[in-house]
Amino acid sequence: MSTIGETPVPREARPYQGRHAGLVTRLIAAAVDLAVVVAVLAAAYVGWCGFLLLIDPRNFSFPEVGVVFSLLSAFVVSVGYLTVAWTLSGRSYGDLVMGLRVVGPGGRRLHVVGAFVRALACVILPVGLLWVAVSRQQRSFQDVVLRTSVVYDWQPRTAHTQKA
Repeated sequence: MSTIGETPVPREARPYQGRHAGLVTRLIAAAVDLAVVVAVLAAAYVGWCGFLLLIDPRNFSFPEVGVVFSLLSAFVVSVGYLTVAWTLSGRSYGDLVMGLRVVGPGGRRLHVVGAFVRALACVILPVGLLWVAVSRQQRSFQDVVLRTSVVYDWQPRTAHTQKA
C-alpha cells in the first residue's frame, strides 16, 4: 500500500513521464497490438469452426477463408480495437505494456470520433509511424495531421482523474 505523495512510477522512469514516446517503444507497442488482433481473429475462426462442428459433425470440414475476407476482417477488428481502447483509456494493450498513452490536443483524452479517425489513419497508413524517427517532437504522420501525441504515462487514471 502506498502512502500519500508516493508514485507508482519507477524512479528510473520518472524523468520520461509525460514526454513523447520514441520510435522503438511505439513499434513494440504496435507489435503487441498486432498480436492481439491476430489472436482475436484466430479465436473467431476457431469459434466459427466449433459452431460448424456442432451443427453438422459428420460433414464438418475446416472452412476456407479468402484473402479479401481476411484483410477486411483484420481491418475492421484493428480499427474497432484501437478506437475502443483509445476512447476508453487512451491506451491499447500494447500501449499499456509499454507505458504509453495517446492524448489529443492539450493532453486531453480522445473522443470517439478522434479515436476512430486516428485508428483509421494508423491502420491504413502504418508507415506513418516511421515519421517519429525524423520528427523533432517524436510525432508520427498521424499525430501531426490529427494533432495527437503519444506520451510515456505509467500513472493509472480513473475516469475522475482524466481530463475531458
